[in-house]
Amino acid sequence: MGTPDFAVETLKVLVENEYNVVGVITSPDRPAGRGQKINESAVKKYAVEKGLAVLQPLKFKNPEFLDNLKALNANLQIVVAFRMLPEIVWDMPEYGTFNLHASLLPQYRGAAPINWAIMNGEKESGVTTFFIEKEIDTGKILFQEKVKIEDEDNAGVLHDKLMKTGGQLVLKTVKAIETNDYSETSQESLFTSENELKPAHKIFKQDCKIDWNRSINEINNFIRGLSPYPCAWTEFIDEKGKILSAKIYKVEVIDSKKHKFKVESDDKTYIHILTPNGKLSVIEFQPAGKRKMAVVDYLKGNKFDDYKLSN
Repeated sequence: MGTPDFAVETLKVLVENEYNVVGVITSPDRPAGRGQKINESAVKKYAVEKGLAVLQPLKFKNPEFLDNLKALNANLQIVVAFRMLPEIVWDMPEYGTFNLHASLLPQYRGAAPINWAIMNGEKESGVTTFFIEKEIDTGKILFQEKVKIEDEDNAGVLHDKLMKTGGQLVLKTVKAIETNDYSETSQESLFTSENELKPAHKIFKQDCKIDWNRSINEINNFIRGLSPYPCAWTEFIDEKGKILSAKIYKVEVIDSKKHKFKVESDDKTYIHILTPNGKLSVIEFQPAGKRKMAVVDYLKGNKFDDYKLSN
């Protein structure tokens, strides 16, 4: 059960290791883009390519879907990057249903663990397999694998690291369940207070606006943690009062000295942003109405020396 590319890796590993995947459950096809062309999930595309049976329920409690799911006669269900399931679904197979989560649970429960780990400046993350229970991301842990977060990693890079590691962890988990060679660890045993837990709630556009009053390292982590998606953004304003909104994909920290708020550019090679907590250079960005590009490419045909931060 899964939808995006992150889930395809796990399905691919199971298929290549000759497990009998009796069915694939994924999200319904949806119109997307300006032309509203019908878009199939990454998981569906791979499943169809491999000739696997596909179910795409709108509602999990739909009697027809439940009958079709039961008819697959699966003895184990595996969930990767999917929706929350009702008990009637996750309790169906004899060996239960386990989930692959992109964090070292119990930390970073929620929809955006990859983004929040980098935004919070973590030096390591990882993947966890656990049996699904009623409360989301709270079930008993089966296995975990740590992954180092390098200083230059953004959310996209960490996503791919965890995707590969996660596929192998699912394989390890399936083999352990197959041979009944595993133990279960309660998440509650890994913390003493709910206050110790760092959440990973869903991120919305308004959450992605850069606060230039934060420390320069926090700003850098914020941008890395949101790149390439959903992407941090800010607004600049020129001398005529015209506002330019821009997504910021990559920056480099120059110093942590005190500066007055200012935007500097030689209109050839750099755009620097100075804040009370440091100075950084914008490396990749996407001004509104334009494609994502390196700053040096943007400055070949545009000026930036008359802009300042709008906030």
